[in-house]
Amino acid sequence: MEKQISCGEEDGSGERGLLHTWMGYSYSTTPERILLSRPVLQAALGARHGVLLVEGGQVYSFGELPWKQNQTSSVVTEPVLEAALSEQRVVFVAAGSAHSGVVTEDGGMHMWGENTHGQCGLSGLSVIPNPTPVGVLDSEATPPQTVKILEVACGDQHTLALSGKHEVWAWGSGCQLGLNTSTFPVWKPQKVEHLAGRHVLQVACGAAHSLAVVCCLPPPQEPRKPPQDKCGQCHQMLYTMTDKEDHVIISDGHHCPVGVELDSGETTSAFEGSPDQSLRCKQGKSSPTEPVPSMSTQIPKSPTSLANPESTTPTESKPASEPQNEVPASSQEPVEPAIEHPEEPEAPPTNGEVCVEASETSISEPGSCRATGGKSSPYPDEQAVKAYLKRLCDHAQAEHTTKTPSTLHPAQLSSDCADCFTSDPLIPVAQSVTPMGSAFNNLVVSCASAVGERVASTYEALSLRKVIGYWVPGDRVEERLRQEEPMQGKKSSSLGDIREEEAELSRRLSLPGLLSQGTHAFLLLHPVCRLHNAEFELEESLESKAKTQVSPRLLRRTSRHRARAIPLTPGGIPEADAHLPPLQTEVWSWGHGQEGQLGHGDLLPRPQPVCVKSLNGKEVLRVAAGAHHSLALTAQSQVFSWGCNTSGQLGHMESPTTLPHLAKLSDGIRVWDIGAGQQHTLLLADGDCIQPILYYSGQQVKEVMEQTEEEEQTGEYTQQPVLLPFCMNLGYVSSVCAGGQRCAALTDCNVMGFIASLHELAAAVRKYYCKLSNISSLLLQPLLKLDSLSSALGPSSGGLLQNLIRRLGRLSQLTGQTSASLTSFLRRSRDIRGLVILDDAHLFLDTYSEYCSAVGDLLVMGGFQALVKPCHDVFGKGAEVVQKLSECSEEGLPLADVLAHLFYLPIKHLHEYGRLLLKLATCYEVSSVDYQKLQDASSKYESMALHLKRRRKEAEYTLHFWKSFPGKMTDSLRKPSRRLICESSNKALTLQNAGRFSVNWFMLFNDALVHAQGMVPYKNLFSTHHVFPLATLWVEPISEENTGIYGLKVTSPEESFTLLASSPAEKAKWLRSINQAVEQALSGLGHDGMPPSTGVTQRADPPISRTATYTFYKDSRLKEAVYEGRWVSGKPNGRGVVKWPDGRIYTGTFKNGLEDGFGDYVVPSKNLSSCDHYQGQWKDGKMHGFGTFSYASGEIYEGFFQDNMRHGHGMLRSGKLNSTSPSVFIGQWQNDKKSGYGVFDDITRGEKYMGMWLDDQRQGNGVVVTQFSLYYEGAFSNNKMMGNGLLLSEDDTTFEGEFSEDWTLNGKGVLTMPNGDYIEGSFSGVWGSGLKMSGSYYKPSLYDSDKEKTRAVKLGRLAVHSEEKWKAVFLECWNRLGCDSPGQGQTTTAWDNIAVALTANMRQQRDSPELLSRSQHKTLESLEFIPQHVGPVTLEVHHKIRRYLVKACDTPLHPLGRLVETLVSVYRMTYVGVGANRRLLPQAVNEIKSYLSRIFQLVRFLFPDLPEEGGSLADPPKEKGSSDPAGKQLESPKPGCVVSSSALLLPVLLPRLYPPLFTLYALEKEKEDDVYWECVLRLNKQPDLALLAFLGVQQKFWPVTVTVHGEKQEVLSSTKDACFASAVETLQQISTTFTPSDKLQVIQLTFEEITQEVLALLKQDFLWSMDDLFPVFLFVVLRARIRNLGSEVSLIEDLMDPCVQHGEHGIMFTTLKASYYQIQHEKIT
Repeated sequence: MEKQISCGEEDGSGERGLLHTWMGYSYSTTPERILLSRPVLQAALGARHGVLLVEGGQVYSFGELPWKQNQTSSVVTEPVLEAALSEQRVVFVAAGSAHSGVVTEDGGMHMWGENTHGQCGLSGLSVIPNPTPVGVLDSEATPPQTVKILEVACGDQHTLALSGKHEVWAWGSGCQLGLNTSTFPVWKPQKVEHLAGRHVLQVACGAAHSLAVVCCLPPPQEPRKPPQDKCGQCHQMLYTMTDKEDHVIISDGHHCPVGVELDSGETTSAFEGSPDQSLRCKQGKSSPTEPVPSMSTQIPKSPTSLANPESTTPTESKPASEPQNEVPASSQEPVEPAIEHPEEPEAPPTNGEVCVEASETSISEPGSCRATGGKSSPYPDEQAVKAYLKRLCDHAQAEHTTKTPSTLHPAQLSSDCADCFTSDPLIPVAQSVTPMGSAFNNLVVSCASAVGERVASTYEALSLRKVIGYWVPGDRVEERLRQEEPMQGKKSSSLGDIREEEAELSRRLSLPGLLSQGTHAFLLLHPVCRLHNAEFELEESLESKAKTQVSPRLLRRTSRHRARAIPLTPGGIPEADAHLPPLQTEVWSWGHGQEGQLGHGDLLPRPQPVCVKSLNGKEVLRVAAGAHHSLALTAQSQVFSWGCNTSGQLGHMESPTTLPHLAKLSDGIRVWDIGAGQQHTLLLADGDCIQPILYYSGQQVKEVMEQTEEEEQTGEYTQQPVLLPFCMNLGYVSSVCAGGQRCAALTDCNVMGFIASLHELAAAVRKYYCKLSNISSLLLQPLLKLDSLSSALGPSSGGLLQNLIRRLGRLSQLTGQTSASLTSFLRRSRDIRGLVILDDAHLFLDTYSEYCSAVGDLLVMGGFQALVKPCHDVFGKGAEVVQKLSECSEEGLPLADVLAHLFYLPIKHLHEYGRLLLKLATCYEVSSVDYQKLQDASSKYESMALHLKRRRKEAEYTLHFWKSFPGKMTDSLRKPSRRLICESSNKALTLQNAGRFSVNWFMLFNDALVHAQGMVPYKNLFSTHHVFPLATLWVEPISEENTGIYGLKVTSPEESFTLLASSPAEKAKWLRSINQAVEQALSGLGHDGMPPSTGVTQRADPPISRTATYTFYKDSRLKEAVYEGRWVSGKPNGRGVVKWPDGRIYTGTFKNGLEDGFGDYVVPSKNLSSCDHYQGQWKDGKMHGFGTFSYASGEIYEGFFQDNMRHGHGMLRSGKLNSTSPSVFIGQWQNDKKSGYGVFDDITRGEKYMGMWLDDQRQGNGVVVTQFSLYYEGAFSNNKMMGNGLLLSEDDTTFEGEFSEDWTLNGKGVLTMPNGDYIEGSFSGVWGSGLKMSGSYYKPSLYDSDKEKTRAVKLGRLAVHSEEKWKAVFLECWNRLGCDSPGQGQTTTAWDNIAVALTANMRQQRDSPELLSRSQHKTLESLEFIPQHVGPVTLEVHHKIRRYLVKACDTPLHPLGRLVETLVSVYRMTYVGVGANRRLLPQAVNEIKSYLSRIFQLVRFLFPDLPEEGGSLADPPKEKGSSDPAGKQLESPKPGCVVSSSALLLPVLLPRLYPPLFTLYALEKEKEDDVYWECVLRLNKQPDLALLAFLGVQQKFWPVTVTVHGEKQEVLSSTKDACFASAVETLQQISTTFTPSDKLQVIQLTFEEITQEVLALLKQDFLWSMDDLFPVFLFVVLRARIRNLGSEVSLIEDLMDPCVQHGEHGIMFTTLKASYYQIQHEKIT
């Protein structure tokens, strides 16, 4: 074929972008080739001239160019270069009647030619000879910004430009500008406000009208303005409200007299008339407004009449400008252009007629919208409404199905204006595919109108547009439906009976503005309603009203955003759709309409853009405007035309020509580019061969002299498009254009087969999209309208069919978008890298895979079989439609198989993709990147096709199995996604050790292994079956060496059994099949299997360890519980969650099937609203180790558990709120009971018990203190004070003797008064009330000193010995180190345990860093190093050990740190609050000493070389000398050289315990300290010298000068607080230190400071004698004013390291102590 190119091939000047032009369509016509040195990228034709854009961005003009001043003749035969543009790179050209425009790469625009009407946008000149820049300025922006332009369109006297923001700008003259102005010309480009905020994809200009393709959804980001309630132009209220029965109708029927909204009204009315009328309207309104009054008559059953709000407000709904034709609808007379004859095939039915679209498929659906017959009562019964509604939605649905694709959302609108892929998302009507569509649309509309007010209101809710003023005819409905559909899919499986829903719906809908609700509701109605419709409608209407009047529709519009936010698409559209052109579009038109070229069903002009309702949902991709006619090209490759048809340029003879109708083309001709000239139309289409073909309709142009006007009118013209005979000689046409009387085509030669392959690919996709649309419209829609469908299918298949339809919709939409994108690809770049099917292959593969699963699921469940009867009902016995659609070559197949074949057709198309991509690849060098890319994509598509074929086989095999499967198990086992892999009916696999008469049958599915069992004699063989989910199935072969059997060991969580295979081959087959099935089940691929394209290589065996969910059925503890988490070989192991049916939940770790490690366990409480909650350690399925248990009663236990019981050390807080808990117990537990030592703080009674417990009762020795300072120590029994005891009250009254109850004396005893008098005898009574006694009273004599001494009370004898306290705490620490009892165990094991604990905690800390502070983290890291040493411990090693201990005790993650933390908390619990009782001081001190000795035991266990208490270190002490601050060596051993627990551990322990301890000291020493303090205050009133003299300090030690603030000053008699100031300051620091050694250090430094000062005075060495030193030190102590000096002294004395007592520190301490006593007894003389 390539050789036949008649013109152009020979001169070989180019192979791409060849331009041919011609006129007319006669056989004699020969196109002439315009020769240019470079390929032409785009051509535009005006009335008598043309503009060409060639590669490189240059522009040429040809034809009549009267504006060129220097031309000798205005007619140019050869194209001339527009030199003015030589500096610019042009990307788009346009030609009007006599002016031209271009757009440059940077978004600039140049215009030239005729400018009388301002069409060039340059004021002051009537002609612009050369291209001149025209700026488009957005003055609303601040500062004003230059608008970038994407493309431009030129008319006769006006020009439109599409901006980068997809808005339209206009200039020139006439109402076709769409601007709110009446003064022309408009010289400067102005924005068409009526389309502002909408996403416009393409604009076109006719002689006096304008068209735009607009995306149905606004770009998501733009915020919408709130709806106004007055019309922007005429300021009337937009809504009227009328009460009707139980609901309010809000009519937004207002039509602005200013005229913009005409459209709404019209449509409204139109459709009001009757169903068909409405339909008609949808098509384009047929009559501007048919008042509805009459309507009622015709409304068949539909309740619509009710709705017709119009009747309520007739005028309102009509635009003033519209004639109010009140023709009764029934009269069926055509009003205005509405043509009413039903016979005409595509005429939209008008007023009252039925929507019989006469076209072939006239939809006379059963009753669907039967014509006007039926009841005429205006208020039809409910039933009718329902039926009506149902049908309505069916339709929509159907329609939608038709196109389901459209359901997809127009992904982001492509910003590339160049591709004007606009497709009209609105109604993806099938209609485009077949005439039915339109009928259908009509139908819908009509239905809508028909549905009564009820529905109306509902509708309104839905569409927020009253049916009444519902100008958007049916399409809108559809669209709305469409829009909704996807949602709906998710919401209801309402393939089934819609009746109830309808009732509900109508109820809900009757409320006025429930947009969202309504919307969904509608949707709900039918699964397949078209999503888009709604969507669009919504949007559109919104838009249209946007500027001028707002109405509920507007509201609708406003909420568009929100609607968009819901992923309405079935299945959500993947991001890749963003690269695809939107299919959901609308066509808007404005300007002069005297020829019907606006498509609104009348001849009226529209000063502002109005949506052409009848094209909603048609998926318009592109529009073209001739002088007085308009064309729209849809995604289904059909062309709608309307307007002037005097020369047959519309390509059909339908009327009215004021509404869009399909151009008549024979079947199989798919148009993909359009051009419109003055009186002709040029179509570029796919025919039977790969090469594109051209059709022409319109006037025949004679080659002779110019004819006169009349002749032109009478010349020949086409009745319908005719094929241009020469088109095959042109090569591969990539685009066409027309203008004036001329036609032009851009062609490419088929280099290397590349162009042919591209065309073949695009044509294949277009054909495929039409096929999918046909399946939807011809098969699915009729089926879905069938009432008995849901009952025939049953609920499960119903849902599956719905899912299938949704997936098919997604696939269809994707295909439609691909087809649009390929078409625009052919028109433009042809750079293979822009191909969507290459770049987004994953999107296609996923969509196909999902679709194939949906078909397989329906097939397996016998859905196709169930569809047979409905198909016979709808399509007759032979069901030829199905046969024809299925392209099934085999004869006599059952209908169910034919249906399955039909739905599996898309898999063939995947092969086609693979084949065509490979064909394209062969046009490239094998080594090139493009070749590789095409090759890869091709193999992906091919392998996916094979994979899907395999899945089809599996589904068919499974279906066959279910048909032949015996027993009742089928119902329970048959699931949509379940596929059979293999089964053992051939006895190839048997159960080991099965009974003689039992029969075992194994079936391996893709999700489970099923074992069916039965007994031989019974008829129904299999009585029981068990399902083993594959995710929790482990299988391993048993070696054959010893056994000689071919066995497989199968393990499931609760059973394991051995299967015997009949041969090694069978064994291998089953092993492989099970392993593969398990692997797929685990990988989550489910029944989709492993698509080849994923690149996942399958392992031979599935992992032993895996994550899965399982429900237990046998295990007594876990019966019916669900476990989700990690498994190893059939047992839960690792992290997981168990949920029991009674609400218990365990979350945590498992080991060998049992809870082990850390876990969280919640048990709902039966009668309380809260629940028991345990968080802590587990072992072997029981609580074991440390944990926190919050009881439902409000109690909280923190501590240790063993075997699910509290055991070990723990704290129990009771009370509703912890903050006010009435009691706290901390201590030892055994088997859930308090046993051993514990402290119980009864907050409500104000008592604290510290002592022994047994079985939750106080038993043994103990101490009780109360808030009233009573103190008791003694024996307890059965929770009471019983036996010997000692009781002291605050004033030191003491009783020692027998007790029988709490605070009750009973028996012998001694009662001692504070003054020493005592009574000995027997007592009875409660302490604090009257005591009865009999005995002797003694008053000791003053001289009887020995006797008195014996009476002094010794506290603590009857209390628990400090070594017995907190044994459980220490034992716990030993256990952590791996020892069963203190000191028994291996040091190495202990260090290993420490390392394990730290590592585990470090890991946990990595997972949740917030748990630890940074310093703790550092401490942890430093603890990883264990202090190593060999041989005896030296001082240096001792320091290392000490540093290690300080760090270890700093973090609770270390066993020692944990111990210290626990001891601190128990100590505080004991000695704060009520426990701060001075009588407890000795016990508190002893407790600390016992801590030291017991921790020291642990330290020596960890560091065995450490000498015992009091032992000395290996290092000779001589090195110490150098560091001695006083510079002199002391005889006594240095504290550092002797090992002592206090030196090592007190620095760690005491700071934490200091507050409670020091408080006890302060209480104990309170009286002495008060005496001391009074004395200090008195003596400190004296000046320094007087005080020194008073204290007897020798004069030589009196300072002469002192330094104050750096200046030396004489010491005067008045000087105060200046002498020995540095020593005083030093001594004051004693209160800021904690340990005795630190306090002694402070005392030593004080002595050194005194010595320094004296040395400076004496200027010679001297040695102190105590007589000299003491007064000076006393002076310093007085001046230091230490408040609790007595407490400090006692603390040092009690806790001082014994080895220090006789050294230097001991002497210094004694001096301090002496000072304290001296001050107390000082008498001021």
